[in-house]
Amino acid sequence: MTADTKTRERIDALRALLHHHAHRYYVLDDPELPDAEYDKLFRELQALEEQHPELMTPDSPTQRVGGKPLDGFAKVRHKVPMLSIRTETDIEASGARNFDARVRRELGLAESDPAVEYCAELKFDGLALNMRYEGGVLVQAATRGDGEIGEDVTQNIRTIGQIPLRLPADAPPVVEVRGEVYMRRDDFEKMNELQREKIAKGAKNEKTFVNPRNAAAGAVRQLDPAIARQRPLSFFAYGLGEVTPPEQGGPVFATHYEAMQAMRSWGFPVSDRMRVCTGPEELVAFHQAIGSERDALPFDIDGVVYKVNSTALQKQLGFVSREPRWAVAHKYPAQEQITTVEAIEVQVGRTGKLTPVAKLAPVFVGGVTVTNATLHNEDEARRKDVRVGDTVIVRRAGDVIPEVVAVVAEKRQHDSQIFTMPRICPVCGSAATREEGEADYRCTGGLFCGAQRKQAILHFAQRRALDIEGLGDKLVDQMVDAGVINTLPDLYKLGLASLVSLDRMAEKSAQNVLAALEKSKQTTLPRFLYGLGIRHAGEATAKDLARHFGKLDAIMDASVEQLLEVPDVGPVVAESIRTFFDQPHNREVVEQLRACGVTWEEGEPAERAPKPLAGKTIVLTGTLPTLSRDEAKDLLEAAGAKVAGSVSKKTDYVVAGAEAGSKLEKARELGVTVLDEDGLRQLLQTTA
Repeated sequence: MTADTKTRERIDALRALLHHHAHRYYVLDDPELPDAEYDKLFRELQALEEQHPELMTPDSPTQRVGGKPLDGFAKVRHKVPMLSIRTETDIEASGARNFDARVRRELGLAESDPAVEYCAELKFDGLALNMRYEGGVLVQAATRGDGEIGEDVTQNIRTIGQIPLRLPADAPPVVEVRGEVYMRRDDFEKMNELQREKIAKGAKNEKTFVNPRNAAAGAVRQLDPAIARQRPLSFFAYGLGEVTPPEQGGPVFATHYEAMQAMRSWGFPVSDRMRVCTGPEELVAFHQAIGSERDALPFDIDGVVYKVNSTALQKQLGFVSREPRWAVAHKYPAQEQITTVEAIEVQVGRTGKLTPVAKLAPVFVGGVTVTNATLHNEDEARRKDVRVGDTVIVRRAGDVIPEVVAVVAEKRQHDSQIFTMPRICPVCGSAATREEGEADYRCTGGLFCGAQRKQAILHFAQRRALDIEGLGDKLVDQMVDAGVINTLPDLYKLGLASLVSLDRMAEKSAQNVLAALEKSKQTTLPRFLYGLGIRHAGEATAKDLARHFGKLDAIMDASVEQLLEVPDVGPVVAESIRTFFDQPHNREVVEQLRACGVTWEEGEPAERAPKPLAGKTIVLTGTLPTLSRDEAKDLLEAAGAKVAGSVSKKTDYVVAGAEAGSKLEKARELGVTVLDEDGLRQLLQTTA
């Protein structure tokens, strides 16, 4: 079948496109396409070339493994080519069964012949590496490059602690160990956090990384080993290159699994999830088992690899074109895909945090159809420069919220607009503010904002605030969802009929809730202040405010300068308190609560004499005879002490009751003074 002009043009276009993206991926470590999109284009070219073999050329991407090495590194010709392996993209069991059927067919096995034994491994998402040892000493490390010629990265690889610099005496005279350099997810997150801090401080030429694979590849290809040393790289071995032959004293491995165990004995990390499987059904089970735990792994994988275990059968099967017949990669659903941004909306969370969310053209990624992806905050949206109409790469891993990881800039519309976070809450219209040093904008209408309603009610009802017994998550969810309550004052307007109408709410339970609400009306000023949920104003701050001002109205009307006179209240806390009470609807909620009968004792401002236990750190442990933990804490904090949760050299006293545990042992070990309840009371009286 002779190719027409249209087919020739499509083949030329595909080759040019694949060459471009291979260069971006393998050489520049700056991919513009997800792996799944690249694989799709590659398979299309393969199919066209199979239909029209007269159009095959030596420089086609289908005839080579990867890109060319960087000019900045010395070139290394591999003694044994580092070829890629065939990929099965079928996410179901047929991927394993198809491979087994091909292997049996190539070996000429009949149905009655025994099942083939395989070695099943993880397909790591990192950078392939070949390390050469001569006389047991690491003499060279090279990247795969184009499969024939790679890059000498020996000095950088020496910085990876998992890679041995010398092998034990039983290792072959010459051996090349192959594996994957990768970066653990937790190391990647820590590194990116450091990068963000550098950027925030004004560092130039710094950036965050898109994913662990790019970060690992970039580190290995650093021309300065000192920079590479700062990157947290890891390594897994998965195969051998050149090895001293048996006739010259080299090893004989009957199976791939034996070779892997030898590499483990030589000091190389080998994944403990590798398994020997007999027949296709055990491969299917392996694929499914790894798929179920994929998102819990500490590193990224994009599939599993099946290899015929017998080295004799591997030689019999041989190679075809660029791939061994005895191995295949069975991929999982792509965790990155390409789509377009149709809109950018701002969502308001339970705590008032504003989050920009990209509304996407539906795309199947990570096993589900995704239509939304988080942009995290304004800084991240600006850093990635995501705009409506953009073509973007979206990533989703397991239950992790999908996110936009990169923009395909060359596809951007000329009239696109830079995203700006709104300064007004889209739910309630309150001011949205961003505190100095914070990444997030937050709605200031905490007691009024519909998005924060449930969180505000639960905080108000908690034990350290108004202590409304029986008012938990499930009941608050029901009441808010049913429209029974909308704001805090609505709690005190509840009737028996409205509560009994809720699911699983018996009359006795409803009466108990109403009784708890009535009891909560008699509270204290610190508890009421804390219950309002003012950002940055915790329990200790609420106590300090009440003690300093004496009355709620004085706190509500205090200027920032007056608030700063309160011990331990700094500029951020003072601004937050002032902003909260500047919102008319927050003041309205307070007045309605008063009108509903919520009351507390008020007094005159406390004298500004120094507190007797100021500067002292005290730890409470065990059960005291007459004082509850909260009561003891209140007494100590009123005297100026800091009540800590753990014992250290800086602890001044430990107050221990019955069944005191490790904190008491730690205090004795450090020589910290230990008091019982009588000793605590004596301390408070002595310093009063």
